[in-house]
Amino acid sequence: MVVLNRIYTRTGDDGTTALGSGERRPKHDLRIAAYGTVDETNAAIGVVRLHLQDARELDAMLGLIQNDLFDLGADLAVPQRDGKAERLRVLASQVERIERDIDALNTRLAPLTSFVLPGGTPAAAYLHLARTICRRAERLIAELKDRPNESVGDEVLKYVNRLSDFLFVASRYANGKGVRDVLWQPGQNR
Repeated sequence: MVVLNRIYTRTGDDGTTALGSGERRPKHDLRIAAYGTVDETNAAIGVVRLHLQDARELDAMLGLIQNDLFDLGADLAVPQRDGKAERLRVLASQVERIERDIDALNTRLAPLTSFVLPGGTPAAAYLHLARTICRRAERLIAELKDRPNESVGDEVLKYVNRLSDFLFVASRYANGKGVRDVLWQPGQNR
């Protein structure tokens, strides 16, 4: 259990922050940017949930995802090091659950006939926003993984990749199961 008795510590006043391992890094460090963007994704999902009406199944899925995103942030906040005790890590079972949820929602959607523009219902529009933030997190995490002397668990990248797919499918589901999707019309404004 996490206990937070005091919110401010003043230790970040010098422009650094502590990883879960205790190591201090600049606040502009790529690892900090990666898990900060995961946090942004989580916040956007929180906004989505305010706009879901009569979509309990989708809301429950998003609630699980929000918790997973804290796990993912914790995973990123403690770099994997050989020979040290493992901390909280994203598991394959979490990726598999998202895949099952994607499949469950996708089977109920109208077939796609074009690319989808962000919009439709407020929930769908915010799901698209969460998806784009998630894609940014994925790019940062992939860059972090490619850096020398850095490590990222394989399931972390898989999770954010699947999550952006889930958010796309969920946006269509929130748009009346695809009926209210706003479709791209190539060259319409030429």
